[in-house]
Amino acid sequence: MGKGGGCVPSKKRQPPASTVAGAPSSSSAPRDAPEAEASGEAAGGRRRLRLYIVFYSMYGHVEALARRAAAGVAAVDGVEAVLRRVPETLPPGVLEKMQAPAKDPAVPVIAAAADLEEADGVLFGFPTRYGAMAAQMKAFFDSTGSLWEKQKLAGKPAGFFVSTGTQGGGQETTAWTAITQIVHHGMLFVPIGYTFGSGMFKMDEIRGGSPYGAGVFAGDGSRQPSETELALAEHQGKYMASIVKKLAQA
Repeated sequence: MGKGGGCVPSKKRQPPASTVAGAPSSSSAPRDAPEAEASGEAAGGRRRLRLYIVFYSMYGHVEALARRAAAGVAAVDGVEAVLRRVPETLPPGVLEKMQAPAKDPAVPVIAAAADLEEADGVLFGFPTRYGAMAAQMKAFFDSTGSLWEKQKLAGKPAGFFVSTGTQGGGQETTAWTAITQIVHHGMLFVPIGYTFGSGMFKMDEIRGGSPYGAGVFAGDGSRQPSETELALAEHQGKYMASIVKKLAQA
């Protein structure tokens, strides 16, 4: 089973940092999507587009990717990131035994699935459980029935980023098994492909992520996201924001 940053408690875990450093410069820069340049649309009076980043994070690994993806969104003029976590389904006593740290109240729990209606695009982040999304995220998707019935999310772009415990723990399968959720909603799956440039081909260090989206290897939970993994998440946020903007201008 891919632990996704914490199915096995570890005393070596460290709480995630509340802020994340900027991405390093590179001689081989990632390729941006078309229309990523500043256009001044928001300043011209048009409504700012909203890219929701909805995630579940037990030990902070997925949250670190979410925050860095939000930084990428901020780099695209006219698009703003909205960070939301899905409701926890485990009781406090169980979370305490699993040594899960308290969640940062600065990132609110999404009030209702219906909030997704106001999103122009969505990035979903979650750890893996046996090669599929964690139960907390699945429970959230299960609550979107009324949106599905009226196809309120149809046509909205969506993407995924994940966390796994091991290299064979589901960096790709966790994302592609989640595609069924957005397909039934009529959403448009937006993978990052190999737009991250040379960073997608690095073999000199352990790196999570795939053409499906950003990712992190959590190990037993003590390993924190590397700068390369965080930079990939930032790229995904910027890339997704530029796609949202391009679709809005079509």
